[in-house]
Amino acid sequence: MTDTLKTEATVHEAKPPFQASKQLAAHLQAVHVDLIDLHLQGKQAHWNVVGKNFRDLHLQLDEVVDAAREFSDQVAERMRAVYITPDGRAAMVAKQTSLKEFPADEVDTGETVDLITAAIYATAGTVRRVHDDVDAEDPTTADILHGVLERLEQLAWMIDSENRVANRSIPRPVHE
Repeated sequence: MTDTLKTEATVHEAKPPFQASKQLAAHLQAVHVDLIDLHLQGKQAHWNVVGKNFRDLHLQLDEVVDAAREFSDQVAERMRAVYITPDGRAAMVAKQTSLKEFPADEVDTGETVDLITAAIYATAGTVRRVHDDVDAEDPTTADILHGVLERLEQLAWMIDSENRVANRSIPRPVHE
């Protein structure tokens, strides 16, 4: 005897006090895919970096990977909380990312510093580009972006410092 489970379609209706607009969805999706790509590029660099100060940079890249992975999850969960469906599939990330592609071969430590710093700044640029619109619609989500931006810019500064030359690199430090 075969038991057939009958499932009835039920309607579930929630009444959230806030639901995201299409603009907010697009902005958070842009941040989400850049964070995923940053995580992937950080791992690619981690596996293929070679040269002077290899070990230190190898470990720093894990910090980038961990932060990007954590932030992409945090952004995706916030998206779901405001009824946005995040799309982190590989094809979508490849299609939507604003980051330049990371090389497939071994990369010298100095070049890796420049490439990863550029990827971090590109991701931070996406966050900065969408921030004011996000803040106008949902200050709670903007608070999440503040934390993302603070950590990304700190990581970029720390990694970029590997290649800086005191008092000769650009941008120059600001003095009062």
